[in-house]
Amino acid sequence: MFLALCMPVILLNKPFRVLSQFTDSAGRTTLSDLLQIPAIRPAGRLDFDSEGLLLLTDDGRLQHAIAHPHRKLKKVYWVQVEGQPSRAALEQLTRGVVSRGETLHAVSATRLTRPTLWERHPPIRERRSVADDWLEITLTEGKNRQVRRMTAAVGLPTLRLVRTRIGPFRLRGLQPGEYTTLDTHFAWQQLTKDTR
Repeated sequence: MFLALCMPVILLNKPFRVLSQFTDSAGRTTLSDLLQIPAIRPAGRLDFDSEGLLLLTDDGRLQHAIAHPHRKLKKVYWVQVEGQPSRAALEQLTRGVVSRGETLHAVSATRLTRPTLWERHPPIRERRSVADDWLEITLTEGKNRQVRRMTAAVGLPTLRLVRTRIGPFRLRGLQPGEYTTLDTHFAWQQLTKDTR
């Protein structure tokens, strides 16, 4: 209760296979299994099978400022893909790919040295005959399953997806299920300063 009243912005490392909501009629793991802070809501979403940074707040205006697509906050993802990305594939991600009748763009897409991350449970299925690699993809859009759709469109199916940044807010070493808090006023200041 104290955290909800005094520092309502939560930076959570959402684990794999946790819904970005507080209830689920199918009995899947939800945010209520990780957080018992009243009145907070996610500012945006992160898919059930994705991991990483999720912001939550009890400030409706702040929630809107973070999640609204017109704000165009940059979101950074570390993406393990099946296959070896070519320069042409990376360029295509930034030029735009068509998926389900809409064109999807990345702000940037680069190869990433294999990051040091927590182990995922269950782990990624290893296929010794098929190489994998890591990408860092930055988006300002927030369309449904966008990163997965984009990598699939260039022949690089996503194996693992970890969001590490939303605007000025970063994951900064939080382990799955861990969270830290920010004062709402400080969060507003950071959003106002974020021009990158």
